[in-house]
Amino acid sequence: MRISDVAIRAGVSPGTASKALNGTGQLRAETRDRVHRAAAELGFRPHGLARALSLGRSFTVGLLTTDSFGRFSLPVMLGVEDAMGAGEMAVLLCDTRDDPLRERHYLRTLVARQVDGLILTGRRTEPRVPVEVPNSLPVVYVFRPCADPAATSIVVDDAGGARLAAEHVLGLGRRRVAVITGPPSHLAARTRADAVVATLSGQGLAPAGPVQFGEWSERWGRLAATSLIRRGEEVDAILCGSDQIARGACDGLREADLRVPDDVAVVGFDNWDVMALACRPPLTTVDLELQQLGRQAAALLLDAIAGEVRPGRHQIAPRLVIRESSVGA
Repeated sequence: MRISDVAIRAGVSPGTASKALNGTGQLRAETRDRVHRAAAELGFRPHGLARALSLGRSFTVGLLTTDSFGRFSLPVMLGVEDAMGAGEMAVLLCDTRDDPLRERHYLRTLVARQVDGLILTGRRTEPRVPVEVPNSLPVVYVFRPCADPAATSIVVDDAGGARLAAEHVLGLGRRRVAVITGPPSHLAARTRADAVVATLSGQGLAPAGPVQFGEWSERWGRLAATSLIRRGEEVDAILCGSDQIARGACDGLREADLRVPDDVAVVGFDNWDVMALACRPPLTTVDLELQQLGRQAAALLLDAIAGEVRPGRHQIAPRLVIRESSVGA
């Protein structure tokens, strides 16, 4: 099946048929519709490479991530593919493994392949330096923003998620709220803890004991919860900086013969189903909406490819997923 067959069926020249199918040229809407109907009737699909060459585009985008584990990058990628697939765009995933040399290699490779745009993501939330690519190549930074305020970035409202968690346990009547989170060197750990403390302060409350910073691990959550109990802290809720920590905290409380949530409500962060659903009991947690983040990043990139660049830091709201660790069965 050739485009000339479509042209004959639609009663137009092959050039007009090509313009109608590629969305180029100044054609009447009736002519475009007639060509598209003819193509549909004949089952014609434009040759991808020929279409790309005619428009000066590759219809591919590069997705670079530093998250070799995939906990954050894979949901983002699924969201990107959801949005890009609707426009018949291919996504090339490159794992830089947090190696600057590998990142530069992939950037050179993707530029040489003439991708239409780039999306960069990772597992940390600290701002990163902008990548060195041609100014004409659109770039969107997702989850981990760019330090350049003129760049286009989209992130999750970490502080807003922590406020949701704190407001939830306060609404349940809990007033002795402890905070266990990840390393103080991680911006996400500090942001989430600070937002909880500020929310408690707004109600005239202070955390039950000092904020406990440690690892993003079940082991740390169990040790921190055990330490709270051994110090004699009166605790009726624990807000955790990750689901791993929260699952460990539930184990520590159970080992101390405390019931979750009857004695102590526990809330996690991330809604990582591997952790949240396997926890005993299943975790109430903050969902980062990573697939939605990927879809929004793709939309920003598609806009930029079309010439409508939207610079600055954009933000999406997380949501609270309520399960048995805070409200019971």
